[in-house]
Amino acid sequence: MAETTSPAEARKPHHKELIGTVVSNKMQKTIVVEVTRKKAHPMYGRVISIRKKFYAHDEKNETHPGDVVKIEESRPLSKLKRWTLKEIVRKTALVPEVDVDAGLGVSAK
Repeated sequence: MAETTSPAEARKPHHKELIGTVVSNKMQKTIVVEVTRKKAHPMYGRVISIRKKFYAHDEKNETHPGDVVKIEESRPLSKLKRWTLKEIVRKTALVPEVDVDAGLGVSAK
């Protein structure tokens, strides 16, 4: 028996998905995700790491550097943004920010 699918499901576009680490979230609603993949060197055969950065849309500004996220290909949103945040796979343990001036003991006169 062959399973039948509705015409809407048959035309459903399949978007690429990548998993990577958030490198920067300094822009508004935009994150930079670094994706690392392993590939054999074309001449020597040794396995090397290839890193590539992708700009992704983060609507709620909910990610932080160090988070592992899944991004999905989308329509062009800006000059560099062609990906959207799909889900946060693993959150990073946030380190509290330390005020640099407070620890110096310098008084303003």
